Amino acid sequence: MTAAAALVLAVAVAAALLAGAAEASRPKWNLTKKGTTVTYDKYSLMIDGRRELFFSGAIHYPRSPPQMWPRLLKIAKEGGLNTIETYVFWNAHEPEPGKFNFEGRNDMIKFLKLIQSFGMYAIVRIGPFIQGEWNHGALPYWLREIPHIIFRANNEPYKREMEKFVKFIVQMLKDENMFASQGGHVILAQIENEYGNIKKDHITEGDKYLEWAGEMALSTNIGVPWIMCKQSTAPGVVIPTCNGRHCGDTWVMKDENKPHLWTENWTAQFRAFGNDLAQRSAEDIAYSVLRFFAKGGTLVNYYMYYGGTNFGRTGASYVLTGYYDEGPIDEYGMPKAPKYGHLRDLHNVIKSYSRAFLEGKQSFELLGPGYEARNFEIPEEKLCLAFISNNNTGEDGTVNFRGDKYYIPSRSVSILADCKHVVYNTKRVFVQHSERSFHRAEKATKNNVWEMFSEAIPRYKQTNIRNKEPLEQYNQTKDQSDYLWYTTSFRLEADDLPIRGDIRPVLAVKSSSHALVAFVNDGFAGNGHGTKKEKGFTFDRPINLRLGVNHLALLSSSMGMKDSGGELVELKGGIQDCTIQGLNTGTLDLQVNGWGHKAKLEGEEKEIYTEKGMGAVKWVPAASGQAVTWYKRYFDEPDGDDPVVLDMTSMCKGMIFVNGEGMGRYWTSFITPGKVASQAVYASSALLNNPFLYWPTMYFHSSTC
Repeated sequence: MTAAAALVLAVAVAAALLAGAAEASRPKWNLTKKGTTVTYDKYSLMIDGRRELFFSGAIHYPRSPPQMWPRLLKIAKEGGLNTIETYVFWNAHEPEPGKFNFEGRNDMIKFLKLIQSFGMYAIVRIGPFIQGEWNHGALPYWLREIPHIIFRANNEPYKREMEKFVKFIVQMLKDENMFASQGGHVILAQIENEYGNIKKDHITEGDKYLEWAGEMALSTNIGVPWIMCKQSTAPGVVIPTCNGRHCGDTWVMKDENKPHLWTENWTAQFRAFGNDLAQRSAEDIAYSVLRFFAKGGTLVNYYMYYGGTNFGRTGASYVLTGYYDEGPIDEYGMPKAPKYGHLRDLHNVIKSYSRAFLEGKQSFELLGPGYEARNFEIPEEKLCLAFISNNNTGEDGTVNFRGDKYYIPSRSVSILADCKHVVYNTKRVFVQHSERSFHRAEKATKNNVWEMFSEAIPRYKQTNIRNKEPLEQYNQTKDQSDYLWYTTSFRLEADDLPIRGDIRPVLAVKSSSHALVAFVNDGFAGNGHGTKKEKGFTFDRPINLRLGVNHLALLSSSMGMKDSGGELVELKGGIQDCTIQGLNTGTLDLQVNGWGHKAKLEGEEKEIYTEKGMGAVKWVPAASGQAVTWYKRYFDEPDGDDPVVLDMTSMCKGMIFVNGEGMGRYWTSFITPGKVASQAVYASSALLNNPFLYWPTMYFHSSTC
């Protein structure tokens, strides 16, 4: 196997939609003014007393480069959205205490201003815990080193840091007049995130923490409502909201005087390495939206509308680098039909009859088992809107409604304008399907000259951090690297080795990290890994040992830190147990043998993926069969404006860098139950001006891929 990776272009039938295309003319902001009020009752949010419907889409600014933002927002608005939602990413913005980063992809203010420039509202989910399949749920690693801290609990150290960050972000938004009360476009802010998932872990203290969080948020006086998502109730005037696939039918709202808001309608399912493709049909999403609106919902947010890319090391444990590629806009910024168009048509129809929906008298009619009508009427103006639902699975049917017969497919909703004419059905799709194809970029693949740098396999005496037992991994890497070397040495006498030549000792390792590469006496001995569902894994391989001193090196790697759970602060990784089995004198326990540790790869430490750092090591012509090796080449930027991706099917596992920027983790050797790589092609939006490309890869041998 060679180190070559094919560079290809992603071309969609829908046409190229990368940044750099001409921007649409943007309307002058007039939806709010200084002094605008955002209030609510049990029916809806109100802007200056005016009821509105909100069709929102989640687009996370760190998951796409800034040059893509205008195009993404333009497509979202053309898709019928009037609101954009985003999280705020604490560990991206404050990687060290008091040191902030709002540059490049982290430029939150620039992104929010762009939303406003397109005439759309914004929902800002400050959290600051967000989960979101983001590394450590966006909680900075340094929080873990604060004595006595317990995350998301009635715990003073955590509350102190949380309050500082929330108020810092709020002040940033106030300074830019972002809130609707200031004449801006931010109409909702979120505190905490899906707390119901862990409330049981904190018992009564959880209620105290939520009360505190709500009161702290309200004390910021932003002039717009605060929300708490995936809850049936929330403290005080904070609004609880729903996350899920069918909030119209599964969510029980206990706060009767608050509106029904849906903060996450999952357009697909995030994927982990090892998972097959996760789809959700356009028809099912549309059905869920109309069921929710028919029952009084007035805001839906599609999570994700555009997922983007988990650049660098930002993805949570095992999460794919491509995020929600199956959403209405795919990872490369292209509308995904029919999902995009079918939802656009739904939005346009509902908005056309919004007055009847928002102001009409509501009524309900049962039309048969599983069939119902929900009506919104203003009789004096002869305005009427009806939603007829068939909630049966696998059973199409015809119903009588006000003297007429209507055919309703199974699990679908029809919208009747004037309570008579069918103008939309969730199962009738009038949008063509798009197909994404790839072709090789010949210009970029010319002069296919690769160089490589192989990492040295460390030994115990070459390490500075030593301990009797293997140390916990995250405490050593500090979330600055995925990699930690564990090394130890041991002596074998003649009577230790197996007498029979056909018997080989077995190296057995239990790990709570995600993957492992083993080396015995500097030779590759094998690799293993866990899965998203498993807490850890066991590695065992026959190995060759020699008389005298033997050296063992284990490269333990993480595929991101866990993003949720009540025990998040207690998250641990690393080597849990290590033995040599099958020796003539019995099992050799190495767990207390004395271990050396080395965090980061040498290439990471010297930043050889940058133009400045590439000269810090000696590069040689690329060859096959080298473990833990970096590969580098230059290439010409492809012609045209089509999205550019890297086809990594010839590689195994590692990290991709383009022009010094981490494009994300790849793991093409992790095969799904469907016998394919979870993700074979990787977005490379940073290909600009004389690029050079590296990827450190755990390139074991062709037989181990």
